Amino acid sequence: MRSIRAIAATWLAILCLAGCATVPAAPAPEGPIDRRAVISRQNVTLDAIDPHAAVMVGNGSLALSLDITGLQGLRSEYAETSPLITQAQWAWHSFPNPEGWTLEYAMKPVDAHGQVYQYPYIADWAELDTNPALQWLRENPHRFSLGRLSFRLVDETGGRPLELSDISETRLTLDLWSGTAESQFSLEGKTVRVSTQVHPDLDTVLISVDSPLLANGRLVVDLDFPYVSEELNPDPADWTSPERHTSTLLEEKPGRDLIERRLDDARYYVTAQYGEDGSFTQTGVHRFTAGTASGGTALHLAISYALVPGMPGALDFAALKSHAARAWPEFWQSGGIIVLSASDDPRAVELERRIVLSQYLTKVNASSSWIPQEEGLYANSWNGKFHHEMHWWHAAHFALWGRAEVTAESLDWYKTTLPQARARATHYGRTGAWWPKMTGANGVESPSTINPFIMWQQPHPIYLAELVYRADPSEETLAAYGEVVDETANLLASFLTDTGEDRLVLGPPVIPVQEVWPATATTNPTFEVAYWGYGLKLASEWRARRGLAPEPAWNEALARLPALPEEDGLYLPVAEAGGFWRDVARPECAGGLGAKGGAIAEGGPPDETCLNRDHPSFLMALGFLPESEADAETMARTLEATNRLWDLRQTWGWDFPMMAMTAARLGEPELAVDYLMMDAANNQFGVTGMTPRYHLGEEGYTRAADTYFPSNGGLLAAVALMAAGWDGTEGDAPGFPEQGWVVRHEGLKPLP
Repeated sequence: MRSIRAIAATWLAILCLAGCATVPAAPAPEGPIDRRAVISRQNVTLDAIDPHAAVMVGNGSLALSLDITGLQGLRSEYAETSPLITQAQWAWHSFPNPEGWTLEYAMKPVDAHGQVYQYPYIADWAELDTNPALQWLRENPHRFSLGRLSFRLVDETGGRPLELSDISETRLTLDLWSGTAESQFSLEGKTVRVSTQVHPDLDTVLISVDSPLLANGRLVVDLDFPYVSEELNPDPADWTSPERHTSTLLEEKPGRDLIERRLDDARYYVTAQYGEDGSFTQTGVHRFTAGTASGGTALHLAISYALVPGMPGALDFAALKSHAARAWPEFWQSGGIIVLSASDDPRAVELERRIVLSQYLTKVNASSSWIPQEEGLYANSWNGKFHHEMHWWHAAHFALWGRAEVTAESLDWYKTTLPQARARATHYGRTGAWWPKMTGANGVESPSTINPFIMWQQPHPIYLAELVYRADPSEETLAAYGEVVDETANLLASFLTDTGEDRLVLGPPVIPVQEVWPATATTNPTFEVAYWGYGLKLASEWRARRGLAPEPAWNEALARLPALPEEDGLYLPVAEAGGFWRDVARPECAGGLGAKGGAIAEGGPPDETCLNRDHPSFLMALGFLPESEADAETMARTLEATNRLWDLRQTWGWDFPMMAMTAARLGEPELAVDYLMMDAANNQFGVTGMTPRYHLGEEGYTRAADTYFPSNGGLLAAVALMAAGWDGTEGDAPGFPEQGWVVRHEGLKPLP
């Protein structure tokens, strides 16, 4: 433990540019926390375009990213990774499939323990160029952009889109307390004010525009609809194929119109409500234009998206705005809050900013009945599909922050897809429910070189169900998720292989969290073995709570679970990793917290022979999981070795809060904060709170995405553990240092 503290002290001195406190901070004020003050001081204000920082508004089901005008027309001013799109969790499309390709076309034999299994995998990415079935299966279904809202300047020729050079005195503020983007700019000497928000319960965008330029029709708002780009990532909008989709005005009533959208087999419906003082006209094949009909200077426009047609009643824009204005304050007043501003540590202010913005962004992007994709509704990655192994990082924090109903909403996905999960387990010769790594809305696996072999998502529904139960320990909760818990545990037990030895074996085929290990030659990855044990123990507790008899197969699996692999007093990533820590100590591996430890501008290209990269997932066996699943002293030594030797340039955004959880549970709060605030490429939080994702290659860092929401969810989970503690802890904020930190919090829940 001393060696960890020594490293932490050295690192802390480097990180704290203004100097870190060495004496206790001032006492925190008493009384309830002024939540509005805490939230509002993190409002985002932009006076100029940041090409990587579009502002988002949304309700968890539907969201859109906005340029500095409060709409989406200045696309060319933003980075490729910030596409300014409108997406919904329910909006999925597939390109035509006249050949009728199914997942069977991707199946290949895999030998393991004398058995042959059929897995939907891609042996080499080059296969995608020669096998159209694999290409189609990987790309479909996918998310797409529903529409684009933009300003247009009208003249005698019909006008043109508003450009950045047309406007001045720009200012955009995201008011977090109300979930509203407020924009103001000057155009032709006149002021334009724009307010944009999304209704909390309806997938409806609410737009108010106030300007003298509306009165004479000089300024209008266009709603344009795209097809779906074959590129798909990060911008799924194709504006060059008008013949491949239709936009049909189905119904017109005073102040509101209904549009049907068709993209191949996909259908959705758009209702435009604009009131008696507005106008809404089809001005192109896929364009509709809104303005004021009576020379007014104010336009109130509500655009609703849905899978089924329906014309709402006459517009009461004020009522919609009022409802929307109440919903976000209700969100902030419920659940957890934390205040760090009384701390002396100079990093506290920035950490508080990250916490507030992460709460906002995860609410906007990850609070629905779907498992979100890693880039939420901001942009497409991996064709917009969601990754089940990331679900814990997307959803667990809601329960830990006193909003377990949000966790429960996406947990229902497992109930919905349980029949498919059972069939998948049967296909692989197992019992129970096998949860896939990566799917779209149809629940069908996405073929990949890696996807089919990743298994650490399997216990997630048990862990998430337990968090929901801890918030609501009722018979109703047990009844709601008991079947999912049972079937998941059946899979955990049946996935282990009996080789005739005293211990069962986990894998092959398996690819662990640290994805550098080969599927067909890997057994007993440390974290997965620990997670299997934790999942089976929780499932057994659930049966006892429901008055059911123990499952003998689960008990046998627990009794014969393989030991966590270790060598020389350190945990190994996998059983086959003998000599791992000696190997990665080679000079060319250049890991650790030193000069090449993670700062974005530091370090040369990676050495692919070094395996001290990607997720240091063995640390999750004590941190993500409670201390009961691993030995604390062994994990402390392993954490110290990780600090010295891991190439932290090549970790992902959720790795930093994950490591903070391990440090906190090991009694190293200073190190936990250091991990949260580490200046690493993939641990940056931009002006809007989004966390860019970088790839390190031969040419240095490449910005692969402008946001990666598991980072935000991971931060919130780690902070909850550090502030509220975990089962068995005493005192307040056990994961924060006593020196220099004052931590006030309400409504946070401890982890198991």
